[in-house]
Amino acid sequence: MAKEMVAMLLAGGQGSRLYALTQKLAKPAVPFGGKYRIIDFPLSNCVNSGIDTVGVLTQYQPIVLNDYIGNGQPWDLDRLYGGVHVLPPYQKASGSDWFKGTANAIYQHISFIEKYDPEYVIILSGDQICKQDYSDFLRFHKEKGAEFSVAVMEVPWDDASRFGLMVTDENDKITEFQEKPKNPKSNLASMGIYIFNWDILRKYLIEDEADPNSENDFGNNIIPNLLRDGRKMYAYHFDGYWKDVGTIGSLWEANMEVLDPENSGIDLFDENWKIYSRNSGMTGHRIAPSAVVENSMITDGCDVKGTVKHSILFAGVTVEEGAVVEDAVVMGGTVVKAGAVVKHCIIAENVEVGAGAVVGEIPAEGGIGDVAHVGAGVKIGANAKIGPKAMVYEDVKEGEEQC
Repeated sequence: MAKEMVAMLLAGGQGSRLYALTQKLAKPAVPFGGKYRIIDFPLSNCVNSGIDTVGVLTQYQPIVLNDYIGNGQPWDLDRLYGGVHVLPPYQKASGSDWFKGTANAIYQHISFIEKYDPEYVIILSGDQICKQDYSDFLRFHKEKGAEFSVAVMEVPWDDASRFGLMVTDENDKITEFQEKPKNPKSNLASMGIYIFNWDILRKYLIEDEADPNSENDFGNNIIPNLLRDGRKMYAYHFDGYWKDVGTIGSLWEANMEVLDPENSGIDLFDENWKIYSRNSGMTGHRIAPSAVVENSMITDGCDVKGTVKHSILFAGVTVEEGAVVEDAVVMGGTVVKAGAVVKHCIIAENVEVGAGAVVGEIPAEGGIGDVAHVGAGVKIGANAKIGPKAMVYEDVKEGEEQC
């Protein structure tokens, strides 16, 4: 039985601009919002949109991501026909080929898509925070009689040159594509979310793979080739919450926006569009009599005896008495010892912040400013000081300072 639409989720990103946070972790597996990982968002969007067949293309540091996805049960994707499938680079008798680009990643798994004989394929990114109804996107694609559609958002003109831009006519038909131009003709930024008619996508993937000069990339090759051939291409305007969390600053900011759902546009408490995740299996959190907690998200298994303000604590975080956590993202299993101060920073999983240590500082001028971050499993010694610009990959000795 053919599927109407199959999703292919590009989740192999290295996330190099997240520095210490992705040293041992694929970007889509980075924790977000207290109990989630980034990949929970596109997977949940698929289920909420009625898509029950998802191929997840992994490459860089895939172990945690693969274990997390498992059989897909948390997202109701444990299906006998369809469901979620982790797809590494294709294994051949002579070895394996790494994905050479986004288009090549899909090309290597043409046989997976053919198994379900879909009419449409949606290409998704595994490294964005976005709540989007893909069924509405598909409705648009059908109504326009499109062969290719791309989700776009209006961005400030001053920022437009940072994006791939779609130039359209009054009917949303794409007439030109600009990849990070110096002189933008449009402010419609591509979200990197595409719907193709499967026969069209298959044809262009095969042609692209046969071109020795191609970068095998959707933005640099496939989309320009579609335009060259006069294909029916349309831009779908999306006006919901979307954020590329590819930098430390944007990841910190998106987490802080979770604490202000009325104004930020991201509401994780929306019962009509749930974001699903794997259960931590931990007990409820504990707030001791000595604790002070203000405007924060405290997740399963946390033990809070100190002060937590405007922060997100992931599962199993301990904040000892006298410790202060403010404007911070503290990921699972981390321990903040007595008297430590953690402010305006991101702390990865299973970190130990020693007694009296200081990590980060709130910028005097307000705004995002510099956001310190500490990699997974790092031990910060007692009374150490980690400055607001610091990127900490390795253990820090007692009393040591890092700027």
